[in-house]
Amino acid sequence: MIGQAQSWLFLILAFVLFAVEVFALVEALRHSKDSYVSAGKRTKTFWASIVGAATLIGFLGLPFSGVSLQVLGILSIVGFVAAAVFLADVRPALRAVGGKGRSRDRNQGPYGGW
Repeated sequence: MIGQAQSWLFLILAFVLFAVEVFALVEALRHSKDSYVSAGKRTKTFWASIVGAATLIGFLGLPFSGVSLQVLGILSIVGFVAAAVFLADVRPALRAVGGKGRSRDRNQGPYGGW
């Protein structure tokens, strides 16, 4: 019974990690290459490649993907860390310079703050 619960927990965790990686990939592809330069980060190609590889590894790490190597478990963690670095560091900088989504000064209206 405990083994079954652990299996379900790892399956849910694998899907959550994969979902975060897919979200990071969409965010990496959504911004223009000029936004990356303006934010002072590496190029769009660099980050899209890193997060794309992380997403591929996350997909291969899913339990039903047919690849059941022990190494993919560790690589899945590395892929998630790469996606998390993008989401925690690069994405806020891109949103600040790109104007997409909410910026830091979201209480600023057309005539200033409240």
